[in-house]
Amino acid sequence: MSRVLIRNVDVLIVPEQGECRVDEAQDIHVQDDRIVAITPTAIAPDAGQPPTAIAPDAGEPEVVDGSGLLAVPGLINSHTHSPMVMMRGAAEDLAIEDWFNRRIWPMEVNLTPERVRVGARLACAEMLLAGVTTFVDHYFHAVEIAAAAIESGIRADLAPTFFSSADSAGQDAIDAAFETTRDLSTRHPRITTSLGPHATYTVTDGDLRRTADLARADGRRIHLHAAETDDQTQASLDKHGVTPIQVLERTGVLEAGALIAHGCGIREEDLPILERYADRTTVACCPKVYLKLAMGEVTPIKGLLETGVDVGIGTDGAAVHNTLDVWEAIRMVALTQKQREHNAEWMTVDDTLRLATRGSAAAAGLKDQVGVLEPGRQADIALVDLTAPHNQPIHDPRAALVYSVRASDVVTVLVAGQIVVRDRQLTTMDLTEVLADAKSLAHTLVDLSKGGAVQHYAP
Repeated sequence: MSRVLIRNVDVLIVPEQGECRVDEAQDIHVQDDRIVAITPTAIAPDAGQPPTAIAPDAGEPEVVDGSGLLAVPGLINSHTHSPMVMMRGAAEDLAIEDWFNRRIWPMEVNLTPERVRVGARLACAEMLLAGVTTFVDHYFHAVEIAAAAIESGIRADLAPTFFSSADSAGQDAIDAAFETTRDLSTRHPRITTSLGPHATYTVTDGDLRRTADLARADGRRIHLHAAETDDQTQASLDKHGVTPIQVLERTGVLEAGALIAHGCGIREEDLPILERYADRTTVACCPKVYLKLAMGEVTPIKGLLETGVDVGIGTDGAAVHNTLDVWEAIRMVALTQKQREHNAEWMTVDDTLRLATRGSAAAAGLKDQVGVLEPGRQADIALVDLTAPHNQPIHDPRAALVYSVRASDVVTVLVAGQIVVRDRQLTTMDLTEVLADAKSLAHTLVDLSKGGAVQHYAP
């Protein structure tokens, strides 16, 4: 049994509705992997007894001094491809078609388990140091990503990626991905899994139906790309007479439960469909990517929320986002949504924080476990220092979190009650080694001399 006491810290409170607030001078009591109490800091060291929720034989806690810091729920990266940090900066200034066909999918011919593991370790280090305690991943060699997540101490939901094939290889890929998810889900309590067909335009309806059947039978959900751009939606209508969202409904994916990455091409007529499955459907918004690839639209968050669909915030892969900085993504969600709706009063700081916490927890399939700081929840906590010049003066700490905070402002991080970052240093991995390994292998991953590609982008 382990205990941590975060002493004298301000705490961000995010209700389901209404204004967020900051409760000052609080003690956060952690036992094992959960928050058991949040109480006002005693004026004197002996002014009170531990909360009754603490087991009497739990022993003395490790005390973390939170003075001058703000405790926030550990951030959640609700859609990413973590090993793609190895391609950071290697596919710049390209339209989406060339980004896929001339760079990314040719590079992914070079993927090996070792290269994926090295990239995933770097990604986990980057995210933890920035206060990200959970990431929702969609990539190849998921076993290696799980190993990196377990080593680093981060929480992860992993969806092994697969494409359809013209022969039986497509079915084999589905079966292999399904067996991988079942295996990974037993490895560690911080690892959960989803099924990961790549997209509605790279996976056939038949394979999507089979995936949905497996997901329903095994109680898993499906994480995939759909309606990423309006051009994709129009191409689907032109070729098949249905939108990508209609494809997800007719193949049973929505019924099984889905995390839809991006959804920038979701149209008005799609919203009633999504509303029917709002209890099991979420969407991940990664706005920096939409700007960088000039995709034309951003995720229609207002319409989705009005239908009851939860929306989370993610970075996508660093091959296009360049960082796994969720703070940056949070800021861009607020800005791009105001611009999309032509309304400066839309996407308030409170609503943005709710998306980044409760919404992203729903996108991770962990709605009742993480995303808020309250007794009974997993102790996934980031302590943020707001004293740097770019945050000062503090008129409203909520606004600072949305518009000013940087990843480097994160001081200490807990995941499942374990301190994984202390005083801006990783406690679980040797960062020097992680960086050296990535540097030694990165050139082998971006080498285009082999030719070929894992897929062709033609939605």
